[in-house]
Amino acid sequence: MSATPATETTTEPDAGYTPTDRTVPTRSRDRARYDRETVHSILDQAYLCHLGFVRDGAPVVLPTLFGRVGETLYIHGSTGSRPLLAAGKADPGLPVCLTVTHLDGLVLARSAFHHSMNYRSVVVHGTAYEVTDPDERRMALDSLVDHVVPGRSADSRPANARELAATAVIRLDLDEVSAKLRTGGPNDDPEDLGLPFWSGVVPVAPAYGTPIPAADLTPGMTTPDYVTAL
Repeated sequence: MSATPATETTTEPDAGYTPTDRTVPTRSRDRARYDRETVHSILDQAYLCHLGFVRDGAPVVLPTLFGRVGETLYIHGSTGSRPLLAAGKADPGLPVCLTVTHLDGLVLARSAFHHSMNYRSVVVHGTAYEVTDPDERRMALDSLVDHVVPGRSADSRPANARELAATAVIRLDLDEVSAKLRTGGPNDDPEDLGLPFWSGVVPVAPAYGTPIPAADLTPGMTTPDYVTAL
């Protein structure tokens, strides 16, 4: 079974996510977004998320891969991973905060104070639960592979019983969610416009290199279209 990050399960109008005390920013509230299209787009274009939780009374933040299926995020790791163990043992689950950020530009203003960055980010608050249903686990693992390279799960060997036994999966539903964006140029003060300093934006974007075949690849095997499409 193959799942892709863009899978949707409803055709109802997008009512958006309901703002809460934890998802309304204290600064620059005009940059906040709560519509699903914006949130999903930011999530689907990111490879890494940062998963925050409390361990032994201290905060911990871990970078990790994730996949989205509709209104659910899946995160995987070793069965010995502390956060995944906690998600399975805790009742009712493990409270977490998951974040994703894209850096789109360096904003250079005439004054040091107004330097900034153009970015797109998503913050998800909620409770993570261990996925124990075998079918959901396999679907979740497919979604993780397809999140990195769409179509790859159908073009690779599925995890075997030993690999599945060594892999834990947790789910986090998209319920308490917000996006935040900054676009545009510097916000220079009017009295600074005549200063002799360069002001503007340096765009930042990811770049993909030419795919490098494995040294032991079968001779004559061509690079799949879904890889060259990157």
